[in-house]
Amino acid sequence: MAGVGDHDRADDNEIEGMLAANRRWASLLGEGGPAPGVSARPVRRVAIVSCMDARLDVHAALGLRSGDAHVIRNAGGAVTDDVIRSLAISQRRLGTREVVLIHHTDCGMLTFTDDELRFEIERDTGIRPPWAAEAFVDLDADVRQSIGRVVSSPFLPHTESVRGFVYDVATGLLREVEPGPA
Repeated sequence: MAGVGDHDRADDNEIEGMLAANRRWASLLGEGGPAPGVSARPVRRVAIVSCMDARLDVHAALGLRSGDAHVIRNAGGAVTDDVIRSLAISQRRLGTREVVLIHHTDCGMLTFTDDELRFEIERDTGIRPPWAAEAFVDLDADVRQSIGRVVSSPFLPHTESVRGFVYDVATGLLREVEPGPA
């Protein structure tokens, strides 16, 4: 009988490779773990909300190191209630003061509508999801909407420095989106 941690399924190959890499990485760490002396409070006092797209390496793109910023990722970089919850904790308990929002070109969220995904899931499962996918048709308008959601949230005490960007997956450059009507 296989025990917990025994994996021989072919579809676990990627996860097993990641676990092996983690063991190698952890073996190289000195006393104090991966970030000795680094607090849960981000050094740069910045929280970043970005898309989960694998082409966007937030730390590399922004010159960040471990401990510099909180990075909150989801499909499309959508500012949902859960993102507001994370930002509220980041600001109120962990000292962040600035928010960076990053969407990107060639985003999968531009390829479908909320209703299409909702109907597909309901057809496959018999259950209509209670959440919105937050798909969009205009990158800049969605960045502006995200800025508006952060700035207007009564739960966030620090909304003076909220900036939104579109990351170009072809060039690696960020383009700032000016706030305004979504």
